Amino acid sequence: MVIMNRRQTIPKHLRYTIMDFDRQFPDVDACIEHLKEQRFPGGIAYCAKCRVEQKHHRIKGRPVYACDVCLNQISPMAGTIFEHSSTSLRLWYYAMYLMASTRCGISAKQIQRETGVTYKTAWRMFKQIRSLLSETDMQLEGEAVEMDESYFGAKRKRGEKRGRPSKDSSKQCVVGVVERGVGKGRVFATVATDATKATLHGIAKERILPDSVVFTDDYASYNGLDAEGYQHRRINHSAGVYVMGDCHTQTIDGFWMLVKSGLRGVYHNVGKHYLQTYLDEYSFRYNRRDRGNLIFNDVLQRVCERAELRPALVNPEMPVSQEAAF
Repeated sequence: MVIMNRRQTIPKHLRYTIMDFDRQFPDVDACIEHLKEQRFPGGIAYCAKCRVEQKHHRIKGRPVYACDVCLNQISPMAGTIFEHSSTSLRLWYYAMYLMASTRCGISAKQIQRETGVTYKTAWRMFKQIRSLLSETDMQLEGEAVEMDESYFGAKRKRGEKRGRPSKDSSKQCVVGVVERGVGKGRVFATVATDATKATLHGIAKERILPDSVVFTDDYASYNGLDAEGYQHRRINHSAGVYVMGDCHTQTIDGFWMLVKSGLRGVYHNVGKHYLQTYLDEYSFRYNRRDRGNLIFNDVLQRVCERAELRPALVNPEMPVSQEAAF
């Protein structure tokens, strides 16, 4: 008899339920006010006409704020993924909440069914949200890391064995590096052109600090990592050995299983040109797995961090380089 754990597994301070979401964002106005506070705390923002920071107030019935002095208008959605979107801002927030709250992802078809938007709209929303989740500047700082490559895409050809595909295979190579540490280690995953020595060593030198202990399998392309300034330890997968003491690649293998299970069960098929954005989504959640449901707040924060600055009104007498932006 299997005894199920009936208790809530997420600590109370890390919970953020759909009821919490509804209380915080009951309507579009609440979402606009939240976005304004994130970008322009207290309503203080640079005014292009006054050329100084001024207090701004909301214009009733419109998602814009006007300067208290000259009435010049700014929009907290300008430069964000919400700009020029006719979809309700609350639906955008709801989509981000669902994407952040699930472990294996959520499909655009599910958003279509729940919100009533078209599939094209739902797909575009998720595409835009995923564009915020990349962490291209990440450098792994753990003293011990695991590195491995995996393959995504087309089914194996008839007679093709499991493991690394042949050179003429249509599968896409993906390389991952993960820090050791239960509940703490971060992962970086990237689409690679191939799994040659030059490619794998290049990724290692870009993402892993020197003198780190690097655990890999016995693939020949990892040869020479010790000459690059790393302490290289290997596990002989080809001989059927997967764990020997602390020498293994189980952590990165677990991440690959999480991604592949999600893509297979939720999205079914992902094109090569979009694969990196899905890897970014899974990596973003994995790297914040100790945040519980508060990952939603991290996604909201990314909206403002990645917002583009737009030029203010140009004064012909003033150099463009000195123009401010909002």
